[in-house]
Amino acid sequence: MRESYKPQEVELKWQARWDATGAARPRGAGRAFYLLEMFPYPSGRIHMGHVRNYTIGDVLARFLTARGHRVLHPMGWDAFGLPAEQAAIKHGVPPERWTKSNIETMRGQLRRMGFSYDWSREIATCDPSYYRWEQRFFIQMLERDLAYRKSANVNWCDQCGTVLANEQVDGDECWRGHRPVRQRELEQWFFRITRYAEELLSGLAELAGGWPEKVLTMQRNWIGRSEGAEIQFEVRELRESVTVFTTRADTLFGATFVSVAVEHPFAVRLASKGGREPTVTEFIRRIREQDPKTRAEGKEGCFTGCHAVHPITGYALPIYLASFVLMDYGTGAVMAVPAHDQRDFEFAQAHTLNVVPVVGPAAGGELSAPLHAAYEEDGVVHDSGPFSGMSSMDARKSIGRDLASRGVAREVVHYKLRDWGVSRQRYWGTPIPVVYCTPCGVVPVPLDELPVLLPTDVALLDGGKSPLPTMDEFVRTRCPRCGGDARRETDTMDTFVESSWYFLRYTDPQKADAPFDPKFVAEWLPVDQYIGGIEHAVLHLLYSRFFTRVLRDLGYIDLAEPFRNLLTQGMVIKDGAKMSKSKGNVVDPEELVNRYGADTARLFSLFAAPPEKDLEWSERGVEGAYRFLARVARMAVEAAATTNQAGEDPGAEWVERASRPTEARALRRLTHETVLRVTRDIGERMRFNTAIAAIMELVNGVYEYTGADGTRADDVLSRYAVTIVVRLLLPFVPHLASELWERLEPGGPDLGEVSWPVWDEAALVRELVEVAIQVNGKVRSRIRVSPDSNREELERLALADDKIAKELGGRVPKKIVVVPGRLVNLVA
Repeated sequence: MRESYKPQEVELKWQARWDATGAARPRGAGRAFYLLEMFPYPSGRIHMGHVRNYTIGDVLARFLTARGHRVLHPMGWDAFGLPAEQAAIKHGVPPERWTKSNIETMRGQLRRMGFSYDWSREIATCDPSYYRWEQRFFIQMLERDLAYRKSANVNWCDQCGTVLANEQVDGDECWRGHRPVRQRELEQWFFRITRYAEELLSGLAELAGGWPEKVLTMQRNWIGRSEGAEIQFEVRELRESVTVFTTRADTLFGATFVSVAVEHPFAVRLASKGGREPTVTEFIRRIREQDPKTRAEGKEGCFTGCHAVHPITGYALPIYLASFVLMDYGTGAVMAVPAHDQRDFEFAQAHTLNVVPVVGPAAGGELSAPLHAAYEEDGVVHDSGPFSGMSSMDARKSIGRDLASRGVAREVVHYKLRDWGVSRQRYWGTPIPVVYCTPCGVVPVPLDELPVLLPTDVALLDGGKSPLPTMDEFVRTRCPRCGGDARRETDTMDTFVESSWYFLRYTDPQKADAPFDPKFVAEWLPVDQYIGGIEHAVLHLLYSRFFTRVLRDLGYIDLAEPFRNLLTQGMVIKDGAKMSKSKGNVVDPEELVNRYGADTARLFSLFAAPPEKDLEWSERGVEGAYRFLARVARMAVEAAATTNQAGEDPGAEWVERASRPTEARALRRLTHETVLRVTRDIGERMRFNTAIAAIMELVNGVYEYTGADGTRADDVLSRYAVTIVVRLLLPFVPHLASELWERLEPGGPDLGEVSWPVWDEAALVRELVEVAIQVNGKVRSRIRVSPDSNREELERLALADDKIAKELGGRVPKKIVVVPGRLVNLVA
């Protein structure tokens, strides 16, 4: 290494040693700390996003271990689901073979990066030993009415050939392949996540401070709690009532029509009673086939010919079917107040309906007509009978009480959150453990017959369609209840079910008679630090919070929130766009490692940007990281070549006896300051880029102290500073740091077994220097300050000095001349 830095040799050596010693397994008696990065899909090869995400986790794992924590840092594979299946189809191999081959490749790549995973805890969600417990949870949820089956309009992706949950639709496109999504009615399995809506919402308060506010806001908005009233409007032509939900009862007197979803049970009946059946029926058919985004943004409507009776005024309000009204929010019917709801206003404009304002600004009174947009703020109510003159808040309460006394309203809370559709019409997933029997209906598979194994020696059908419905050996079975002929469910579970509890399995992955041991869950959970992409804010993260509560209520655990702290790392950007094959801007981590080494890849991915920000790829940045490591290697090798033993601070007394005490004092102070800065930047702020910058400053300080040729490298202080550089670099570049430590401390323990360095508070104290303060060139006072005080600080101290203030007598200096460390001259 004296001649050149050869990362491949060094890295392979230390990876082999770590594997042999099991260095990554939790050890010691310190506080248990569960550190986890979101596990990857085994897509084939790791990408730079993986490198960045997992390097962040590895820095924390190595830092915490050195600080005495007993760290659990596992890795596994989110192996089921559409991405793996699509890749297998593309390459013409069975999904199981493709997935396991990819796992082997990616495991090797992660090992080559030097990540300190406890591979003894590795799991793959496609392993029956894993998904058997998921099937057990499903059956127990079925028994608790937390899982159910119903016919429903679902999001359907034709190209994927499967249903998508609401959370998996991005606008009107599939979240994975960005393909069009349309509505389709199917029998589907659902989890009752809505039963936990209020708890999931209130639980976010517990996570404040530990989770990014953006993620908390996204979950709050997705759950979408709304307080309001359900009001009954009698349908004149049916002599029945339709119930609407509103959060703005104060605008009731401004309602000019009622909007109803095309899926509403009244829709077809309204058509027949209103005398417009052909027109309305065709409208229902057309709108139901539209994708959700088109529906939500559209203002299409169709008059039903029927009318709703206003519950107070008795006015007849026309009833319209409206494209933007959805059956799965509220009641599927809305009292439309176009003066005070922008969507209703635009609909009214399109269909020439009345706009009646009944709320105006508190200061400005009534709104002037005609309105050019809806007034959606609270204000003062007018033209509303006995409620006129009230504030919106008071009117909501008073109108609500009045309607309740008439028996036509009640206060309610609604949520935007819908139940989680978990059925997937795909092959590569966990089989849903139920059978269908003509006499008995839906029958769960007995627990002692689990797992229901997914056949693995299969050929996917044209377009990737699931072969399960065509496989008699899988479908045909006996009913566990009556013994008669039955057929298995051929849908599989959404892959997000597997990732909703994997963090629990890591605590006891080899357990054969239970999904995990509660004592290990109590020891490790909740996860102390979770790391992953913000794209999972209302997918994986919300589902995991729900599933943890379900397992709590099933008696498995005593835990509600699975993740105490969350870091959402930024993307890796090249040429102004996220790296992707379609954009042709991908950087292959393996090529990077082969050229520069894993330590260089790790250092660059941490130094180029704070972890939560996007990282802009830079070839110059990579080369700079490599050159820095080579410089550190040269410095440490020079220090190791001296006769003095490394490792200990020579202390303040040695510094005062040194031949260059001022320089020695500065280097010792810089060394301890760097320990403090790096410790806080990693442990408290997770600002790895500034921690690395601090180490770079110390390296520069060592070179300045020893001389460019290293002629004073035998100085015990410089050797101490070098050892601190190496110890602080361990979390970032563990291979090189371990190698250099072995050179510096031959025969001693590996660096991974050495505790984290500590700083000496006394060494941080800086000497004060005396600075003269002049007024018009004459010394009028003197102050003692830090030699590092900048111009702004010296100006402030000079003006605040009592003697100077008296001398100036209220005059404002025309000019201030500062000579740092020497004088301040105020020209009055």
